[in-house]
This record gives sequence, C-alpha cells and structure tokens, in this order.
Amino acid sequence: MADPIAAAILAACAACAVVALLDLVLNGRWWFWLVVSLVPPPALVLLPSLLLPAALVAGGPYRPVAVVASLVGLVAGYRRSGIDLGAIGRGPAVTTSERELKVCVWNTEHWYQQGDPGPFYAFLRSLDADVLMLQEYHHDNHDGTWTAIDDMARLRTAFPGHHVVADHGQVTISRLPARHVPTTAERVLRVDVDVPGPAGTHRVSFVNVHVPVQIRRVSPLRRVFYREVRARADHREREFAALADDVGGIDHPLLVAGDFNTSPAMADARRVTSLGEDAARTRAMVFPRSWHARGARLWRIDWALTRNGLEVHEYGLERAQGLSDHCVQHLTVGVGTRHRSHHG
Repeated sequence: MADPIAAAILAACAACAVVALLDLVLNGRWWFWLVVSLVPPPALVLLPSLLLPAALVAGGPYRPVAVVASLVGLVAGYRRSGIDLGAIGRGPAVTTSERELKVCVWNTEHWYQQGDPGPFYAFLRSLDADVLMLQEYHHDNHDGTWTAIDDMARLRTAFPGHHVVADHGQVTISRLPARHVPTTAERVLRVDVDVPGPAGTHRVSFVNVHVPVQIRRVSPLRRVFYREVRARADHREREFAALADDVGGIDHPLLVAGDFNTSPAMADARRVTSLGEDAARTRAMVFPRSWHARGARLWRIDWALTRNGLEVHEYGLERAQGLSDHCVQHLTVGVGTRHRSHHG
C-alpha cells in the first residue's frame, strides 16, 4: 500500500482515538459537548470498524499505532453506541404475578397540533392500555417555547370511566384508581395507581418524563444557538437531579418512562439507566430504536425503567401511524410478583 494512503489511515485512526478520549473526558462535563454527542450512536462503532481492517492491511512502520488507535476508538465507541450484543440469545424472564398491566408510553409530538384530532384519539383508544403515559400535551410555538392547552373535555369523552391526570405538559390515563403526586422535577408527572390483587391492593407509581431537548433549531452561526445550548444543559442538569430525588423517595414499585431526549451516545444516558432497570434489557433487543418513527428508525431517545420489584414481562417499540416522530413503547408489567427465574 502506498505511503500516502497508509499515512491517511494512520491519521484517521489517530483522530478517531483522540475524539474517543475527548468524549470520555468531556461528555457530561462540558455543556457544549451536548452538541457533539448528538452524533448518531451507531457511527461510534461503524467508523472504527471500517478503520480497523484498513489499519491491519496498511503498510509502513506505524501500522501497530494505527491498529491500536482504531481499537481504542472501537472499544470506546461500543460503550456509547447503544448496541447490546449481550442481548443475542437472551431469553425472557419467566414470571408469576398477581396482576399484569398493559402500559403504553408515547411522545405525541405536540398533541395533534399539525393534524385532525379524530385519528389521534382513535389511535390512543386503539392502544387499549391500562395505563397510558403521554408527553408533549402542548403546542409548539416554533421559537423554542410551547403553549399549554386544555383538551380535558375531549380526553374524558374519549376515555369514559378512566382517571385522567394532566400537568407539566404530560398526561397519564389510567383504568384503575389514580391520584396525582407532586414532583420536584418541572417536566415530570407522577401518578400513583392502586392495583387490586388476590393478596391486596398494590400501589404502583408511574413517573411520566419529558427531559428538555438539547438544542434549539436555529443557525449555529448565531449567538442564540450557543446561549440556548448552555441554558438547556443547565436545565437538563436540574431536571435529572430533581428526577433522581423524586424517584429515590419512592419505596414501592414504580415505572419511570417517557422521552428523555437522550441517546446512548450522551453521558446523560448513565443518569437515565441509574433510575432503574432498563426495560429493553429484558428482551432480546440488540439495538433499541425509538426515533425517527416516520422514516428509518435511527436510534433511541425514549426509555422505560422499573424499580422496587416491578417486573417487565414484555417490551416493544412500534410506529405511531405517522402521528408522531416517536415510536410507542409497549410494556406489560407484573404487579405483586411472587416468583422469578431466568432462562436463556
């Protein structure tokens, strides 16, 4: 192989390793790295995977350096890629519960703002969920702000006999008795549901989450872009800290779920997974993808996590009939579980 080509491969491998090391140091520590971490998570593995074989066949005295650099990039990238090769062959948990609940979690993308409420409500009813956790119960002002709406009359007509709670830009709808519990976090709605079972009534908390997005859609050539990134990074920091406090104060079974606007490439993903057991890890999901639901599903920004004995029997992600850019998270959770074993 010609020396210029080998030099180019070495430079690319070195750059890949340097970026991986900078990511290790700056991701989650410097507000501007939120912009860098918007990189598609699969790219963190794809690029070093392409460079590694090229480094192996390259000539020149620096081939070992290129190989090591590409391996550093590959290992570091895998940690942030959202790919879970351990899911291959993973069997489902075998559970015996007193009661199962069907839960659906969905970011509605500004609550039918761009369309007819008829198909929107027909879709909500078709989900046939015991508990329905919805985000973005508001309209977008297209300037980085949003406007609160009041659609409670239509909600109660669409879901007769259900308990409907709306606050903080979220809605939770329950077939079972439910009550609103205040939270410290600003964009979080906690609803406690009473679930009857043979051994008595179980209290389960459903924590409906929408973490602010990292950027405002304005030109990066304008100062407002960087002011918004800094402000939103601070807001996200406050929200994650408050959410951790809210969740940590609950000692009974709970589900924390919603749109975290956090991909696996972001250090904030560690904050997400610290909230509970990742529902996707209960299934053989090598690469969960919840966004973009209208086109090619690229990566994951919607999560569901359980704590304090609430078990996930089923978990999946499905498109939303073109009504939103987010997939619907479908879960079946077990309440009052007495026995658990694993196979696979």
